[in-house]
Order: sequence, then C-alpha cells, then structure tokens
Amino acid sequence: MFLKAAVNGGRGREESPHVPLTPEEIAAEAEAVVRSGADVVHAHARTPDGSQTIDPEHVAAMVRAVRERDPRIIVGTTTGLWTCAGHADRMAKIAGWPEEWLPDFASVAFCEEGAAEAAQAVVDRGMMLESAVWSMDDVSALLASPTLHDNVRVLIEPLDEDPERAVADCREMADALRAGGVTAPLLYHGLEGSTWAVVRAAIEDGAEVRVGIEDVTVDERGALASNRMQIAEALRISDELRAPRV
Repeated sequence: MFLKAAVNGGRGREESPHVPLTPEEIAAEAEAVVRSGADVVHAHARTPDGSQTIDPEHVAAMVRAVRERDPRIIVGTTTGLWTCAGHADRMAKIAGWPEEWLPDFASVAFCEEGAAEAAQAVVDRGMMLESAVWSMDDVSALLASPTLHDNVRVLIEPLDEDPERAVADCREMADALRAGGVTAPLLYHGLEGSTWAVVRAAIEDGAEVRVGIEDVTVDERGALASNRMQIAEALRISDELRAPRV
C-alpha cells in the first residue's frame, strides 16, 4: 500500500495540538511519519502568523529543513490558489522557488483557473506532478491537459463529506479517468467525515492512500489522532481488509 501523509494543510493549533507549523516542526513531523510507514509527505509552508503560502522564501525554508533532517524524505507541497494572490502570482512564485530547495513534487487542482499552465510549470521545473480532481467537472479538464501523461499520480479528492457519496464519487471519477486513458496511479482521499470510508475504498480498489491532519483530526473511531496515529490507523485497516477470511 502506497501511503501519503498530509501533515498540516491549513489547520491551526485550535483544531489539533499536533499540527506542525514551522519549518523545523514540519521537518520533524516528516521524519516521524516516514518512520511510521508513510512513503511520501505532503506539507504546506506557513508564514510566521500561520497562513498557508507558496512564497519562495517559505517553501525553500520548509524543504531545506526536511532535507537537512533526512535527505531521503520525499516531500511535496501545494500550488493552490488560496495560498497566493491569484494565478499570475502563483506562476511567479513557482518560477521563484530556488532550484536548490525545490519540492520533490507539487499538486495542482484542476478545478482552479490556470491549472494546466501551473501543471506545465511544475513539470518544466523538474518536479514530479500530481494533478487533482475534486469532481467530475474537473476530469474533462485534466484529460485535455498537455501534462496528462506526466503525472506521477492523480489525486481524487471528493468534496462530499458523506462517506457513501464520497466513495461513490471517487469510483465514478476513477472510472472516467481510466476510460480517458490515465495510466498513472490513482490516489483517493476524503475530507473530515468521509476520510476513513475513502481510505477503506482506496485499499479495496488498489488505489494509493492519503491520511493526515490536513484531511482529518481524528481516527476511525473519532478519537483525536496525530499524523503518526493516522498512519497506524491506515495500516491497521489495510491489515484488516487483507486478512484471509475464515
């Protein structure tokens, strides 16, 4: 099972005391989740006031802290428009990420203005590309993009927090992506109340899995859970689903 840890997103300490905010905290958390079983780490750089950002200075500080902690960790970040002043600013900021401290991968949401251009910028800068679809409306945009076959994986991120509807949406988008010629691995991840049902569906469908405080702050039973605890929960569910039936 391929497992990604999304360690902070836009969460604040009022939502979870376990959320890492500073570059040093993110680096320590990245090392911890990889030791716990995560394959890659997705993190959002933060400003001193806690805001999400893709500003070159802050992205470089985060990546540098992770690499200095352990250069083997594969770390990526977002290119979401909510982290900047719009698409033109996003393009300028991606272009400004220092070569020495580039993330290993970056995610582009195909619901956003200029997604195809942002995805091309990620590829042109030599990073691995993850394209994300949030609804069926995004699938056609992704299928038409010139970077379709450059993706290291495609993220399927249903917005519905109802577990049954979120799982159905994942499977509908997965079928459409495969029918459209996508051969890259697919990764499912839910949001808040749908998270753990989507984890189960991903494992059942042979898709990649994402957990972490960005998506949810509790485990499957509803207890507050750190990133490492969520990694352990995903591994437990995988063992449960793959155990032979007697």
